[in-house]
Amino acid sequence: MSVKAILDLKGRDVVTAGPNTTVAEAAVILSKKKIGAIVVVGMENRISGMFTERDLVHAIAKHGKDGLDQPLGQVMTAKVYRCHEETTVNELMELMTSRRFRHVPVESNGKLAGIISIGDVVKSRIAEVEREAEEIKAYIAG
Repeated sequence: MSVKAILDLKGRDVVTAGPNTTVAEAAVILSKKKIGAIVVVGMENRISGMFTERDLVHAIAKHGKDGLDQPLGQVMTAKVYRCHEETTVNELMELMTSRRFRHVPVESNGKLAGIISIGDVVKSRIAEVEREAEEIKAYIAG
């Protein structure tokens, strides 16, 4: 299964914010949307960073309560690993496991095209295993 197949099932909506959004504003977005990451985008919807729950914790640990006033551009993870629609679920699992990511943005033609979470990967993998099990049962039953 590919990233494209996952996006086709779950949708391509992504919660984004600009680099001048404050940490406090981003925390409200994370809470209201019940998500763990926001993709920080610049001009023309190009990925410039990720702001995650971990980044929130680091901002508070480093700056105290003043961390809430910091712009995302100052505290986000700037080195963002991306995937593409052609990326396989197995390749994505390897990337997420080795780099300890829970969210990976999908890029197409240099622009944000979606986001995949570890939950999306697990769901797709479970569905694949269940499908294989059904095929084996059908084969055995003849």
